[in-house]
Amino acid sequence: MQVEAVAGKAAEQASVSGKGPAHEAEYDLRQIDCDPNFWYPIAWSHKVRAGKVFPARYAGHPIALVRPESGPVYALEDRCAHRQVPLSKGVVEGDCIKCCYHGWAFDRGGKCVTVPYLNKEGVGRPVRSYPCREKGGLIFVFPGDPALAESVPLPEIAQVGNPEFKTRRFFPRLKCHYTFMHENLMDMNHQFLHRRQMGSITARFMGQDKGENFMEARYSFARKGGNQPLAEALIFGKHREIEGKEQPVEEIVSIRTTYPYQTLKIHDKDGDLVMDLWVAYVPLGSDQLGTQTFGLLSVKKPKWAFLLDLAWPALGLFTHRIFEEDREIVELEQKAWRELGGDHTIEVFPVVKALRALLARNGVPNARARPLEKG
Repeated sequence: MQVEAVAGKAAEQASVSGKGPAHEAEYDLRQIDCDPNFWYPIAWSHKVRAGKVFPARYAGHPIALVRPESGPVYALEDRCAHRQVPLSKGVVEGDCIKCCYHGWAFDRGGKCVTVPYLNKEGVGRPVRSYPCREKGGLIFVFPGDPALAESVPLPEIAQVGNPEFKTRRFFPRLKCHYTFMHENLMDMNHQFLHRRQMGSITARFMGQDKGENFMEARYSFARKGGNQPLAEALIFGKHREIEGKEQPVEEIVSIRTTYPYQTLKIHDKDGDLVMDLWVAYVPLGSDQLGTQTFGLLSVKKPKWAFLLDLAWPALGLFTHRIFEEDREIVELEQKAWRELGGDHTIEVFPVVKALRALLARNGVPNARARPLEKG
């Protein structure tokens, strides 16, 4: 089979992200890791309670999130420098976290401030600390070069905090490389997969924009048969099949990957934003072949806001069913990758081909990646 090759990122970024020399080489997309020099969510804020510590992960890195009784949350490597046991099993005292084993205490910068049974300075060793921020009900860390953290902005997150929208969160874990998720959402031509949930609809490609770090595709949808689901009608408005005629464009769905995040926005025929989805795909495992999703879905409240409240459970069930169909398919793609020993995708849609190049260009070939043979 033909293996679609994708180019890696240029060498000028090698000193920061570990990219290889000016690589003209091309790599299997599923062996290209996320660039760590961005802000990645690793927990919901409400999960990290005051005076407690919470275990989280980014790729192969265990991270302990510590929230003192006062002051902001902070992030440390989740291994005590002494015997390497998880700091997340420790105790928060004041602004420090104490290891559960021998009571070594570490401050928010990772410095060991106390080895209680020796009582002198400079004995304990530090642990790694991560730049850490909170926004939109999420806790973000910067797993790359900490010197770059201040220069990299946190992402804009859906319509969290906008009283005109109602927002729900979702956080499924998937057994697949993060790139499968970007491809799945960007390619609206897969609506046949969702025929049981949405009836017979067809995506109509309306154009695209792209740049060095982003790719956006726009679609509208035409209903070819089947009843419109209630949740869909709530978001889009009532659509009916028009026998023998081309359906008018009622809304525009814009899907955008701005590396490493992805968004989906729906504007109605008047240009008003009616739905805003923001999602981050956080890699899991040293091979990054697992993904923890953090997503926020904001829906515009109708004139009578209580109607959205009444329909909220149905909307949640509808989106859950859609996502479960997507989950099954991307995990099957990952299974095929394993069984075939690499990426045998034969892509024909120009939008997805451009997206794959974007993900490769901005990612980091991992230690197992080998240049593909050309030709």
